[in-house]
Amino acid sequence: MAVSGGADSLALAFLADAWARARGGSVTALTVDHGLRADSAAEAARVAGWLGERGVAHRTLNWTGAKPQTGVQARARAARYELLASWCRTHGVLHLLLGHQRNDQAETLLLREQRGSGSLGLAAMASKVEGQDIRLLRPLLGVPHARAIATLQAIDQSWIEDPSNRDPRFGRTAMRRLLSGKDGDVIALADAARRWGYARESREMETADLLARAVTIYPQGWARIDQAAFGAAPDEVSRATLARALMTIGGGAYPPRGERLDRLHATIRRGLHGGRTLAGCCLRPWRGALLLVREAAAAVEEMIVAGPGRVWWDRRFALSINGTAVPGGRIACLGEGGWATIAAKMRALRCSMVPAAARAALPALWDLDGVLQVPHLMYRRQDADPVSVAVESATFRPCQPLAGPGFATA
Repeated sequence: MAVSGGADSLALAFLADAWARARGGSVTALTVDHGLRADSAAEAARVAGWLGERGVAHRTLNWTGAKPQTGVQARARAARYELLASWCRTHGVLHLLLGHQRNDQAETLLLREQRGSGSLGLAAMASKVEGQDIRLLRPLLGVPHARAIATLQAIDQSWIEDPSNRDPRFGRTAMRRLLSGKDGDVIALADAARRWGYARESREMETADLLARAVTIYPQGWARIDQAAFGAAPDEVSRATLARALMTIGGGAYPPRGERLDRLHATIRRGLHGGRTLAGCCLRPWRGALLLVREAAAAVEEMIVAGPGRVWWDRRFALSINGTAVPGGRIACLGEGGWATIAAKMRALRCSMVPAAARAALPALWDLDGVLQVPHLMYRRQDADPVSVAVESATFRPCQPLAGPGFATA
């Protein structure tokens, strides 16, 4: 459980602890000390003391290093989630509980509306989020903030008021003031978020169905889109399908911006002629369908290979590496030049089933003499030392799956 020491997360800690104990389980409270305020370490220690007195295990996670001067809340939030997720991964913990409650949901809806979010954004926060390693749960999302306070008062437990919650520089503070004392408005906004959530769930199910029928993903990190199935689907569903496919093949964490996505979608619906690029991908007609590949120019990330280990390259491929390190060893995209070199050395590669447009963005192992190995093409340079570094496996594992588990409404 993420426990800041505020009323919501502290109430959640005690409720979850009682729930788990009744079922023969256990919980661990995790407090992130961002180091942004002088008394943050003392507050983390106070939370540890409160929990320890009631028999709840606790760990403090410290955000070290230089702190940002701008975008503090967003950067701190990202660091917090990474620290929490990393602890869970290391300790084999699947479920991470968060203390967001109904008032937070209402504030989130107002913020999204203010920023011009579409219908998906107005669903606000999900009650369950499936990550690659952990599952985020928000069990209090339908519960008012006042209930958390009453829960702590009933057991004579103090809590910490975070001064940043009153800082006028932050947009959420303005929303909190706007809703202060207006329980009816909070309930109405939370109900609206729930309705948007149900609509989002329905849309995601339709999108997943179209993705299953129209999009084929290949292990080399490219996709084929059935143009007939895509064109027959409703506009909103085919647009969402295009966004998911672009995220998966491009390795993006978020869908491309609305206007550019709208233009590409409209072009495809009219009939795509020639290639188009968006979100680090290239889309073009191919054998009666649409070919979606990663742009090699976008996959510029190079990773130094110091020896055996596992790496996640281009936010798309999970590589397992073994053997002895070689001078200049690195993982980088094959590129047109790399392809020309290996195709000249191994003529059978010219019969590869991988489309030419997809080859350049394949992960390749390089050394000072050039391309050493391309696992997806089963190529390894003939003069390579048998004990030198080698890619043992290369699995397409993009940042976002083609169709994830979907939004979950509280």
